[in-house]
Amino acid sequence: MTEHLRAGATVALRYGRGTLPLALPVAADVIRPRHSAPLANPAGAVAAALVRPLAGAPLRDLVPSGACVGVSVCDMTRPFPSRLVLPIVLDAIPDALVTVFIASGTHRACTPEELDAMLGPAVMARVRVVQHDAFDAAAHTPVGVIPGSTTVAALDAAFLAQDVRITLGFIEPHFFAGFSGGPKMVAPGLAALDTVLELHSAVRVGHPNATFGVLAGNPLHEGIAAVAERAGVAFSLDVTLNDRHEVTAVYAGSPWSAHADGCDVVRETAMERVAAPYDIVVTTNSGYPLDQNLYQAVKGICAAAGIVRDGGAILLAAECADGLPAHGRYRELLERWGSPAAYLAALAAGELRAHDQWQVQKQALVLKRARVLVHAGGLTSAQIQGAWFEPASDLTASLADLVAAYGPGCRVAVLPEGPQSIAFLG
Repeated sequence: MTEHLRAGATVALRYGRGTLPLALPVAADVIRPRHSAPLANPAGAVAAALVRPLAGAPLRDLVPSGACVGVSVCDMTRPFPSRLVLPIVLDAIPDALVTVFIASGTHRACTPEELDAMLGPAVMARVRVVQHDAFDAAAHTPVGVIPGSTTVAALDAAFLAQDVRITLGFIEPHFFAGFSGGPKMVAPGLAALDTVLELHSAVRVGHPNATFGVLAGNPLHEGIAAVAERAGVAFSLDVTLNDRHEVTAVYAGSPWSAHADGCDVVRETAMERVAAPYDIVVTTNSGYPLDQNLYQAVKGICAAAGIVRDGGAILLAAECADGLPAHGRYRELLERWGSPAAYLAALAAGELRAHDQWQVQKQALVLKRARVLVHAGGLTSAQIQGAWFEPASDLTASLADLVAAYGPGCRVAVLPEGPQSIAFLG
């Protein structure tokens, strides 16, 4: 949904757990997703979806009495409402022995405080919790070669050992996998490092179809779906959320048909066609928990990149309370290669295959085309510059400076909710 605001108007940008005001020095197009109203009874909708799924049998019919059940859920970087959904799932299969698997992919493990916030003490008392560790090769089981490669995929052995496997996720556009949720709750969520490296290879990530909202012909999504299929997931449940992280719809049933139905709806509500590129695009990373670090905030930059002109500028507001972050190899890769051009040359020469390379690749591709300025309270100016970006200590002043540089007639767009609203040219 595009709203044209006049000069002097103020826009509230999602930032951390709140918002930041941005005063517009010129007229701008403000692009937001067309959020559906929150469900009046989200708990009831989840319970109903387990009994009357969109496809396949009810969950209870898939779980024999006393069965060991593995449930894959998002980690702390995603706003999936585990505290709402998990108790309802547990009540639907009361005789099962449930293990909750935190599908962290290659992210760091959740802290005890984060687990408590995500799951709640009531759930923690009823289940065993396993935090996936992609770096423990021995904890994974091979499931066959990844299509389009010679790499053998491997998934969390403890998850595969469960009698019944379930995934819980949420659907939003994803900057190279098309959409989140669904099969991503298995791969990369519960995959070994080598599997993630191949699924996120430079060739796959660099493919023109590896972008927001595209599933058909997206080599990254197709690899993910093929690997996830081999996990034998019996039931998946995905939700959609509005800007307040309230549940707007539930898609449940046989993997991954219900997820595909949800993707079709999100494609219509979260994606907006624009007629021409913009000189300046202001964006966010949708606030907490998505803007916890700069690594994650590359998604918001990529959302803006889809509509900025070559030679234009992107202004990002992301709190980055968790820094760059300190874990992973994001910082190391930035420091080692020093510039987007050097990094992309190393990828093209086949010199690089490393954890987190995909995020730096996407970042470098944007920086080939546009300036990127970053406002992040959790980072110093030196850290922002070390990540190849320009610091923007004052959002409104930085936007005014950009308008002065590009001229008073420049085209400006604002994405207050970042990658929850994906604009594209066409």
